[in-house]
Amino acid sequence: MTKKTVVAAQAAVVVLLAMTLGCGKTDETAKVTEEKTAAEGKEYQPTGDEGTITGKVAFQGQAPKFPAISMDADAFCASKHSGKVFPDAVVVNDNGTLKNVFVYVKSGLEGKSFAVSDQPAVLDQKGCIYEPHVLGMQAGQNLRVVTSDNTTHNIHPMPKVNREWNVSQPPGADPIVRTFTRPEASIPVKCNQHPWMKAYIHVMGHPFYSVSGQDGAFLLKGLPPGKYEIEAVHEQFGAETRQVTVPPKGSTTSDFAYRVGQAYRPSSLPMMPALVLHCCAEE
Repeated sequence: MTKKTVVAAQAAVVVLLAMTLGCGKTDETAKVTEEKTAAEGKEYQPTGDEGTITGKVAFQGQAPKFPAISMDADAFCASKHSGKVFPDAVVVNDNGTLKNVFVYVKSGLEGKSFAVSDQPAVLDQKGCIYEPHVLGMQAGQNLRVVTSDNTTHNIHPMPKVNREWNVSQPPGADPIVRTFTRPEASIPVKCNQHPWMKAYIHVMGHPFYSVSGQDGAFLLKGLPPGKYEIEAVHEQFGAETRQVTVPPKGSTTSDFAYRVGQAYRPSSLPMMPALVLHCCAEE
């Protein structure tokens, strides 16, 4: 056998091996894609039978007290507040309810997928405070970070399953637009320029979530009729769950209550089809 024949034979083996491996990889990729599609299910189409879950988050006992925030390190930040500013970690409303509690559907949506909102979730910076303090959004939805301040901020989300990023935003800068591709709960956000600035972003695989406001109320609307487990998550007090049934074209009420001195578990946020969540408690 000549040297040229040997080289040709070796080249043929390499090509055949590459084709074999390539075909195997293609088959494997197709299989993974099919499994993922099957797990996520077809996109849900409203039928007109959808219902709602409403409720309030009560707070019982004496709210913990936090020291006032010192903004003296940045003259602009300090000038934007005439009185003392306290952290948003625990905010008890005048009606005895708790603000900034994230409430979402924890289970009951298996096998369904939902369209991602084409409207961005907005995180603003006003007076060197993040607004809102707790933000919900969908995986794949745009996050639009804007600033109303005449000082430089440095926005730094710290996820565990999504990509971490850290971007400076000077006064008058264009909005920062980013996307979290994977569902993940309780992503802490800080500003490297102003250490008191904190927020939490909850990224969901569906649109059924809410944040309690100044009246302590939450609303989950447009839910297909069925049985659900909903969970309330608070950065300081942990998580509580409730079992609810949504009737066709109806509404059901489910309230939560946090009590001083009661031990609450951290949110487990188990794996669901198209909904892999991670919860990290505030340290």
